[in-house]
Amino acid sequence: MRYLALLIASVLAGCHAANTTPRPHSSPARSSSPAAAPAPAAPSPDLVNSVRTVGHRDFANAKKVLPKVFDGLEEDFYCGCRYVRTVVNFGSCGYAPRKNALRAGRIEWEHVVPAWVLGHQRQCWQDGGRKNCTDTDPAFQRAEGDLNNLVPAVGEVNGDRNNFAYSAWTRERSSMYGECQTIVDFKGKRVQPREEVRGRAARITLYMYETYSLRMSAQDKKLMCAWAKAYPVDAWERERDARIVRWQGEGNPFVSDPARLKSACR
Repeated sequence: MRYLALLIASVLAGCHAANTTPRPHSSPARSSSPAAAPAPAAPSPDLVNSVRTVGHRDFANAKKVLPKVFDGLEEDFYCGCRYVRTVVNFGSCGYAPRKNALRAGRIEWEHVVPAWVLGHQRQCWQDGGRKNCTDTDPAFQRAEGDLNNLVPAVGEVNGDRNNFAYSAWTRERSSMYGECQTIVDFKGKRVQPREEVRGRAARITLYMYETYSLRMSAQDKKLMCAWAKAYPVDAWERERDARIVRWQGEGNPFVSDPARLKSACR
């Protein structure tokens, strides 16, 4: 019995020693879950999100005040079509859909200087396109939502314009959109806006490039300056600018201050 007891005690001691021997260190297993997407940046302190507050907004919040900016000025930018809420009145401008009647029937908010121009060279765009810039880059958010750069446009023309640059190449009338005289050259990736808004488009473009330090070619600047001089500011443009000041705190000095145009277009 004494031998048996000693044998059992020896076995138990061996088991205890085995359980307390340090185990070799192993690296924690890597998670197979994909890395989480970067969280959206906190709203820039320079941006406001209330319709009652004056200041710059991101694009989502800009769209909430744009109907107030254009209240009583409801005229599509590219074709001169009247609209109610977001419904385009084709008969008011002789518009004929080119291809997409459904999209042609609604008003969309067009960036005169396209969002692609504002953001495609930024790191946020390289990392994830426009949506990533909208979510994470306060500087892009401010530019994308600048009220000075936003105008109502027939949805089909807005889509066709894409990110093409403005240009002028013909005096021939076009039937691309019925009586609407804005022309899109898909092959040449260019857009010729109707004459009535060339001055407005030029002053907006000059403002955006100067305000957000964008690079403009000498040829494009020459055209924008020529349009800004040839098509002077009208009452509609002045009223729109005054309303933008009311909602954003800053309008377009190329509209309100003739000296700014002279300085930029020497």
